Amino acid sequence: MPRLDHLGGVRVRTTLAATLIVALVFAVGGLALVRLQRSLLVSNLDDTLITRAEDIALLVEAGSDLESLGTPSREEALAQVVGPDGSVVASSENVTGQPPVTGREAAGITTVDSLPIEDDPFRLLVETAAGSDGPYRIIIAGGLDPIEESLDALSRSLLLIAPILLVVVAGVTWLIVGRALRPVESIRAEVAAISGQRLDRRVPEPSSGDEIGRLARTMNLMLDRLQAAWARQDRFVADASHELRSPLTSIRSQLEVDLAHPTSADWQDTHAEVLEEVDNLQQLVDDLLFLARTDAGVRSRSEPVDLDDIVLREAERIRLQTDLDVVTRAVSAGQVAGDRYQLQRLVRNLMENAAHHGETKVEIGLREAEDGAELTVSDDGPGIPVEAREAIFERFVTLDDARTRGGVGTGLGLAIVHEIVAQHGGAISVVGDPGHGTVFTVRFPPCITTNSVRTT
Repeated sequence: MPRLDHLGGVRVRTTLAATLIVALVFAVGGLALVRLQRSLLVSNLDDTLITRAEDIALLVEAGSDLESLGTPSREEALAQVVGPDGSVVASSENVTGQPPVTGREAAGITTVDSLPIEDDPFRLLVETAAGSDGPYRIIIAGGLDPIEESLDALSRSLLLIAPILLVVVAGVTWLIVGRALRPVESIRAEVAAISGQRLDRRVPEPSSGDEIGRLARTMNLMLDRLQAAWARQDRFVADASHELRSPLTSIRSQLEVDLAHPTSADWQDTHAEVLEEVDNLQQLVDDLLFLARTDAGVRSRSEPVDLDDIVLREAERIRLQTDLDVVTRAVSAGQVAGDRYQLQRLVRNLMENAAHHGETKVEIGLREAEDGAELTVSDDGPGIPVEAREAIFERFVTLDDARTRGGVGTGLGLAIVHEIVAQHGGAISVVGDPGHGTVFTVRFPPCITTNSVRTT
C-alpha cells in the first residue's frame, strides 16, 4: 500500500494525468461516435423512406390499384396515399380507415414528436405524385425508436468499456513510469547518502542513453568537481594554517628567548625580526584575503590602464631592492582594460618571482598588437621542470629551496597572478628548461572598457 506522502510524486501525477487525458479523449470520442452513428442510422432510415415513396409514386402515376399498401416494413411505421380531394385512397394495414396523419402538403422530410397512431418520435416524409385526376400526396413515416435503442446499446457498451480501459491505462502508466523512475530513485538515494566526508561516492549511471542516463553522468561530473574543490579547500586551509603558524611561532620563540634572558637580549634586533615576521604575516593575510575575494566572485572596476607605466615603476623598485640587472629595453606602450591595483600586483609578483630565481638579470618586455598586449618576464635562474609548469600556479606550491634566492615564498604569488590573468580574460604560459632560465608570458585581450572585470 503506497504511503500518503507519495501521493504527490511524479509517478502518481503522471498516472493521474495519463488516465484523465485518456478519459477525456474517450468521452469526447464516445460522444462523437454516438452522434455519428445516429446521423448514419437516420440517413439510412431517410433513404428507405424515400425509396418506398418513389415506388408508391410510380404506382400512382401508372394508375395502379392502391387500395392497400400492405404491412409496413421494419423501418416503415406507416404509409398513406391522399387523393386530390384530401381523402385517403390507400394506406398500410396499421392505419386502414384513418384520416391523413398530417395535413402538411409541402414535399420534404422532417422529424415529428408523435403521430395519431403512437406518441413516439418519427421521421415523416411527404412526397407528391401526379395522378390522372390530379396531384396525390404520399405520406411515409419511419419510427425512431429502433435507432434510439441501437444508440442506447452502443452507449452502454462504451460505458462498460470505459472503466476497464482506464484501469488498464492507469496500470500500464504506473508500471512504465515506475520503471523509468527507478534509476532516479537510486540516484536520489545515493545523493542523499553523500556527505562532505564521502565525496568519493558516485551515483549509478544507467546503461541507457536517455535523459536519466545523461542526468546521472552530469551529476557524477558535478561530484567530481565538488570533490576536487573540497580537496583544494582542505589543502588550502591546511597550508594556510601552517603558513600563518610559522611567523607566529617565530615571533613567539624570539620573544620567549629574550624574556628568559632580558639582560643579555638585543631588543633592537628582536624588534627588527618581529617587524619582519609581522610584514611577512601581513603579506600572507593580504594574499589570502585576495584569493578569498576572488573565490567569492567579487567584481572589480575596469578602466584603461597604461601597463607600461606599471612595468617601469615596478622594474625600478626591483633595481633598488636587488643587485640584479633589470632590463626594460623591450618595454613599449601597452594599454589593458582592467583593475589598476590587480594589474600592479600581477606585475609585481612576476618580477619578484623572477628576482628570487634569477642569477644575474631579469628582463621585462611589453608590446601591443591587434590581438592585445603581451607582457614577458624572464630570468636566468635554474628554470622550471616541464612536469612542474602547471603546478606552480596552484596555491601554496613552491619548488625546492635551491631554486630560490633569498628564501622561499608562501607559494601564493603565482597563484594570484593566475587568478588576475583569468579575471582579465587573458592567458599565461611559462617556458624554460632546467638550467636555462624561465620566461613567463601573459597575453591580454584588446583594451575594451567595461564596467567590471570578469571573475571566475
